[in-house]
Amino acid sequence: MTQTYVVTGAAGFIGSHIAERLLRDGQRVRVIDNLLTGQRENLDCLRSLNGDLSITVGSITELETLRSLFRGVDYVLHQAALPSVPRSLADPLETHRHCVTGTLNVLIAARDNDVKRVVYAASSSAYGDQAGDLKDERLLPMPISPYGAAKLAGEYYAAAFTHSFGLETVALRYFNVFGPRQDPNSTYAAVIPKFITQMLADQRPTIYGDGLHSRDFTYVDNVVAGNLLACAAPAAVGQTINLAIGGRITMNQLVAQLNAILGTNLEPRYTAERPGDIRHSQADVTKAGQLLGYEPVVDFAEGLRRTVNWYRNSLPRGQDL
Repeated sequence: MTQTYVVTGAAGFIGSHIAERLLRDGQRVRVIDNLLTGQRENLDCLRSLNGDLSITVGSITELETLRSLFRGVDYVLHQAALPSVPRSLADPLETHRHCVTGTLNVLIAARDNDVKRVVYAASSSAYGDQAGDLKDERLLPMPISPYGAAKLAGEYYAAAFTHSFGLETVALRYFNVFGPRQDPNSTYAAVIPKFITQMLADQRPTIYGDGLHSRDFTYVDNVVAGNLLACAAPAAVGQTINLAIGGRITMNQLVAQLNAILGTNLEPRYTAERPGDIRHSQADVTKAGQLLGYEPVVDFAEGLRRTVNWYRNSLPRGQDL
């Protein structure tokens, strides 16, 4: 059955992939992005699909814009945020405005328009740097950065709107999502696109710390699948759920695997650790399996190969990165 979806932050990396999947599935899609960190090229990619798409260039910090956009909408997939831990350390107030105030606006507009469900892009940064091999949802949140605190506040608001107003919400805690269309040139670029583009240019990647920091790197198709499941799963309402692979890759292992894929032998450069960085992050995805019926659809190795191939084919030859 055809439904109407809003994807916030759809010019961004994850939001554009979710919107693309919905359009390919024949759904009606409305997207909004202020292009502060999103890319016009991602919106162009969506336009090229010739689906039932409407685009609003605007901000989730503007409540009346959202109230108008959400009229007649079935589901809201809320991806918009001001990402990056370092950015939040540099400007915590701006992070709060986009991640907390913006999320509250999304929830108010959804409530006022009788939206069926809001799926919120939460973050594993809510766990902070707690000890233990696995992060599961029963752990007390302990964010150590303004970004982590802001994303956690969004979770709490989502749950509160479910309990106070009956608005169905689900919060999905993402763990280090990667894949095609991530911006490698931003000051706050994620590690995988940064490493890939550096190494494609025959440059040694820079590792902050000793290279033993580890992450549960999650290929974007898994996040898309989890979001679609979260729109329909009855048991997920009001819940916070990890969304990841359930594995752990160190920075040193990441460089080694990239060298193997690229056929290079580039040794990383090591420099001082960054403030706010978490040492280890690995998800327990048991709850996602139980409540959503979720299973990873693309493993890390395959996702990394697909991502390298995309950057190989998309970067201009001789581009100086």
